[in-house]
Amino acid sequence: MKNNLIFFFALFFSIFFSYSVSMANEEAKYNVIKKQNGYEIRLYQDRLIVQAVMEEESGAFRKLFKYINGANNVSEKMKMTIPVTQVNKNNTSVMQFYLPSKFSKKTVPDPTNSEVTIETIKKGYFAVIQYSGWASKKNFIKHSDILRQKLIEDKISVEGFAIKATYNAPFTPPPFRRNEAMFRIDWNK
Repeated sequence: MKNNLIFFFALFFSIFFSYSVSMANEEAKYNVIKKQNGYEIRLYQDRLIVQAVMEEESGAFRKLFKYINGANNVSEKMKMTIPVTQVNKNNTSVMQFYLPSKFSKKTVPDPTNSEVTIETIKKGYFAVIQYSGWASKKNFIKHSDILRQKLIEDKISVEGFAIKATYNAPFTPPPFRRNEAMFRIDWNK
């Protein structure tokens, strides 16, 4: 009985874990420039995003999910990409989905909801620390504070607010989750 129970849980977690890892078809591309002091320096190229203001986290997610499921001017469905990011812009929290790389500013469908906008995140360097567990506000603040302190120690200038990046489906067990805290940085090395 005990062996059957262990087998069941192993099978259950492997199925859900593999599904959550593979559910997204495309990840925002970057190059790791340097690994140091427990974090990475990454160079991201311009990235096209769709975003919505977060009055409630689930409300912004729903608006963005509807957009990629056809709530756009050509009713085109798009595959979910990773990560989903949350950032503070002008003292307002914003949720962002990265759009598939096949789109350009000229070819991306326009949202039908006026609360959903398309923008480009400009090329730049980002310092990133990864962590597992829940993507709670408390866990994010803890890791963004750790990253900020490491950047101060390494004399790297931060440009703007911390960005929260999540990569997994909500049902992914916490030990298998990939979350990140990141800052845009001034990198001239």
